[in-house]
Amino acid sequence: MLDAARAVMGDRARVGVPLGPLTTLRVGGPAALLVEARDEADLLLVREAVRASGLPVLVVGKGSNLLVADAGFPGIAVTLGESFDTISLDPGGVRVRAGGAVSLPILARRTAAAGLTGFEWAVGVPGSVGGAVRMNAGGHGSDMAAVVRRFRFVDLASDEGGEFGADRLAFAYRHSTVAPSHVVVWAELELRPGDREASEREIAGIVRWRREHQPGGQNCGSVFTNPPGDSAGRLIDAAGLKGFAVGSAHVSPKHANFIQADEGGSADDVWALIQEVQRLVAERTGVRLQPEVRPVGFGPVEFGPVGSEER
Repeated sequence: MLDAARAVMGDRARVGVPLGPLTTLRVGGPAALLVEARDEADLLLVREAVRASGLPVLVVGKGSNLLVADAGFPGIAVTLGESFDTISLDPGGVRVRAGGAVSLPILARRTAAAGLTGFEWAVGVPGSVGGAVRMNAGGHGSDMAAVVRRFRFVDLASDEGGEFGADRLAFAYRHSTVAPSHVVVWAELELRPGDREASEREIAGIVRWRREHQPGGQNCGSVFTNPPGDSAGRLIDAAGLKGFAVGSAHVSPKHANFIQADEGGSADDVWALIQEVQRLVAERTGVRLQPEVRPVGFGPVEFGPVGSEER
């Protein structure tokens, strides 16, 4: 299967590249093959390789919610190159087109500097535009659903794809119709006229708040989605799990919905800790939390509905 994929992609595919350094947790094993797509033509080449080989495919993005098992990913991992990392501002208008690889904090600062408001919240989200569209990322009272108007995607597993309006995404809490094999090529946002100084003050306040309330180091941001009407962090804290550890991973003493990995630590320890926190919170509070982090290479994973209760 690897030979079939390499026959299609040639030297575009690299063998056995560690994926941990491409994630914010910085733990985890290698991909069987890794491809950096320079443009849409490369994405179509990956699609051809997937069809020829039958290998699974993984879109990495910024890796801010990705947990790759120590054993690695036995397929084709895809990252996006510079042509997907562009921002186009509509002069005098409120529309912004951003490539799928654009960093959310960078886009938040660029739009604020252009006198646009409505995207300041994203300065604290360490992901890409594509990943944010896929999971309807949000924070500080807003989310992608509030600003995305159009998008373009390529499916690496089928001929599906093209340019669509935001209704195609069917946004819900931390959810959209963007599938694991979909690559968001770009998204068009509609913001509002604002005041640059006011937006930059808001951004500074968000950055300050996050430094005061959230940990640094090797983590993937919020580990669990918030159940309806409650906070995952509050529930984990109420279960007495701040500081709780499994091997080289521990629940942050600063914010209970963050899990931190030790330098040189184990992704398998992180995953074991996530499952143990889920079990203990359900046992002690009656609420079964659902991971926001995406596990890769751990085998079949089944979870119930977000916020489902065990009583």
